[in-house]
Amino acid sequence: MGQASEQPTPRSEAAGTRTRLLDAAYVEVVGGRWARMRMADIAASAGVSRQTLYNEFGAKEGLLQAVVVREAGRFLDAVMDILAGSAGDPADAVGEAARWTLAASAEDPLLGAIITGDSELLPVLTTRAEPLYVELGSRMTQYLHERLPDIGAERAEAVAEVALRLTLSYVLLPTASDKAAQRVQLAVRSMVEASRDSARTRAPGP
Repeated sequence: MGQASEQPTPRSEAAGTRTRLLDAAYVEVVGGRWARMRMADIAASAGVSRQTLYNEFGAKEGLLQAVVVREAGRFLDAVMDILAGSAGDPADAVGEAARWTLAASAEDPLLGAIITGDSELLPVLTTRAEPLYVELGSRMTQYLHERLPDIGAERAEAVAEVALRLTLSYVLLPTASDKAAQRVQLAVRSMVEASRDSARTRAPGP
C-alpha cells in the first residue's frame, strides 16, 4: 500500500491563505484596479471569506502594506547578496546595492503602479512607509553592524536608515542611477567616518 499523503498543518494552511491574498492584491495593484476594489472582491478572488482577510490584514491599507513589504523583501534578498559578496569597503557595497536597486526598480511593475497610480497607493512608500523601513532596516543594520563593529549598533542603525530613505527617495523621484548611487555611497561613507571620529573622541586615553 502507498503512503498516505500528508495533511497540511494549520500553519501551512494559514501561510497558503496569506500568499493567495497577497497574490490577489498584487494583481489588482499592478492592473490599476486597486482604488475600486473592495476587500470582499479580493477575498473572493483568493477563495477565502472577507472575515479571513480582515483577520489577517486588518484593513485595505494593511493588505497593501503587506504586498509592498513582501515585494521589497525580494528586492532586499538581492541587495543582501550584493552586500554579502563584497569584500571591500561597506560604503562602496551599499553604493553598488543602491545602483542595482534603482535600475531594477525602474522596471518593477508594482513600484510603477504605486508611483503612477492614484493617491491611495503612494502613501505606503511615503507618509505611511514605517512597516517598510522596519522590515528592510533590520537586515541592513545587521549587515553594517557586522562589517563595522567599531561604530556600534546605534550608529549602524542610523546609517542603514539614511541609506534606505535616500535610496527610496531616488526611486520615487528618478535620477540617473550612477549619480544617485554615488550620493548614497557618499552619505554612508560620511556617516561612517563621523561615527568613527565620535567613537575615538569618546574612547578613554591611555
